[in-house]
Amino acid sequence: RFALVARMMRVGKVHILATSAVRDADNRAEFVAAVEAVMEAPVRVLSGEEEAHYAALGVVAGIPGFSGVVGDLGGGSLELSDMAGGSDTNGESFELGVIRLQDDAEGSPRKAAALVSERLRGSIIAGDEQGGRFAAIGGTWRSLAKLHQSHRDYPLHMVQDYVVPAEEMIGFCDDIVAADSIKTYPGSGKVSSSRRELVPFGAAVLSEILKTGRFGSVVFSALGVREGYLFGMLDERERSIDPLIQGAEELSVLRSRSPAHANDLIEFTTQYFDCAGLAETPEEARLRIVACLLADIGWRSHPDYRGPQSVDAVAYGSLTGVDHPGRAFLAQAIAVRYDGLKSKAAQELAPLGSPELTARARLIGSLMRVAYPMTAAMPGILPRTHFALEGETLVLNLPADFAFLNGDHLRNRLRQFADGAGHKDSRVQVG
Repeated sequence: RFALVARMMRVGKVHILATSAVRDADNRAEFVAAVEAVMEAPVRVLSGEEEAHYAALGVVAGIPGFSGVVGDLGGGSLELSDMAGGSDTNGESFELGVIRLQDDAEGSPRKAAALVSERLRGSIIAGDEQGGRFAAIGGTWRSLAKLHQSHRDYPLHMVQDYVVPAEEMIGFCDDIVAADSIKTYPGSGKVSSSRRELVPFGAAVLSEILKTGRFGSVVFSALGVREGYLFGMLDERERSIDPLIQGAEELSVLRSRSPAHANDLIEFTTQYFDCAGLAETPEEARLRIVACLLADIGWRSHPDYRGPQSVDAVAYGSLTGVDHPGRAFLAQAIAVRYDGLKSKAAQELAPLGSPELTARARLIGSLMRVAYPMTAAMPGILPRTHFALEGETLVLNLPADFAFLNGDHLRNRLRQFADGAGHKDSRVQVG
């Protein structure tokens, strides 16, 4: 079926990777030959070290700048890699896959935990400094993450970049391992039948890793060996591109009235921040840029639904390179941009970010509401305006030929923004 789908889609080139199950199989050669005959393409059987390497690259592809240890848990093996500065070192492979472990431990998650602890004793994580980050890849760990989200009533149902304190995850995993049955642990009814009996063994592996490595947190990655293999084929310039900004730029081109206006909006917000003396971290500036790129993606929707639909596209879309607090930030900014400060479109996501981050997002959304009455999303207008502070009054300066813009609508938007930003007064000045 997969070969037929690839041909129907006219795929230019198919890359076929085989991992632990094939690598360790007695009939490896016969199986590979059969796959190559069906697919009409060569199969590359990865070594354990190669599998660890590509898993690590997969994490970096989706979480730029990740530094820590990457673990990829499959059915037959567990791969570990150290990752720092975009490169991985010390790749290791262990016979600790959940299916293999289930057999080795005679179906007992408690015995599995003891086996994992023993086999990890000499691993690269045993000597790591306390408090590092661990990235977890693999279908069983994704199921475990979703189960934890359900347990917490977490508002964002996606695994990518889901971060949990290590101590909390250890306690959660240990409760599953200690259950009387691998079929009836807490929350087991919410796990797919194909993964249900494997999750306790995945929990045993994750708990022992976090304990052995004395990690501070675990982040779950939906990107792994497949994405890492393709990421590794890119040149250094392509790898250095920010996936979040690139994704937002593509969405802007596809769905905005004028992508060039987004660049004007970036400069407009930057000029206000400079004028007001507001400091930004590199990550805050990055999120502001992305919010500007996405600010007009809902214009084709019905006016009554532009806010909620745009929030859905941003918060629940397939953008990568953004963590959950970042998604909440973008959702808040877009919700306010469309529906004002009373918007409830992104309310349930607000707890994912700090109060300070939420306030900054709402400030940016309110600033966007000042821009659009002047521009109707057309480029070339915002660069001719600028902010100034006169004492505690925020002044928006317009050129003389834009005097007609100085109406109640713009002045009201400016006053709302100024109030939220802490300015005592505001005015529009022409000339």
